[in-house]
Amino acid sequence: MFNKNIKLVLAALTLIWSIYEFSQGHIGNGIAILFLTAIFTLFYFKNEFILLAFLQLRTQNFEGAKKWLAYIKNPETALTTKQQGYYNYLHGIMLSQTSITQAEKYLKKAIKLGLSMDHDLAMAKLQLAGIAMTKRRKREATTLMNEAKKLDKHGMLKDQIQMLKQQMKKI
Repeated sequence: MFNKNIKLVLAALTLIWSIYEFSQGHIGNGIAILFLTAIFTLFYFKNEFILLAFLQLRTQNFEGAKKWLAYIKNPETALTTKQQGYYNYLHGIMLSQTSITQAEKYLKKAIKLGLSMDHDLAMAKLQLAGIAMTKRRKREATTLMNEAKKLDKHGMLKDQIQMLKQQMKKI
């Protein structure tokens, strides 16, 4: 994995190389090198290991997702702020299966750093609401659940929110 600044330098160098190829009349080479530039630029904004971890989570393969996230050695220097948010978000989701205290720490940090998608932010807040309810903090759980409900514009988490409300009535 390359540092985020190295990715930008590589993108700039390949862009210059592509311009050189165009100026020499090698149009095919220039276009192919532009695709390479696009790949470096894409990986600056979307980290490749986070993307691979998301793919593993889609199949419920938590071990595979942990393996891909383990390749990111120092997230503060290697990732942009939003990528750090998703890094912590993924760790929080995976740890919610085993250690809710650590999962709460990661999810709060992810919300603080920011997540670009509203449904991801809603899912993080809903996870935190479940953790707060488990720890008998009903007021905090209610607040987080209402925030998650506002962020869930497409109704993807409607069933989970209703289930959490039913469980909250028992407390």
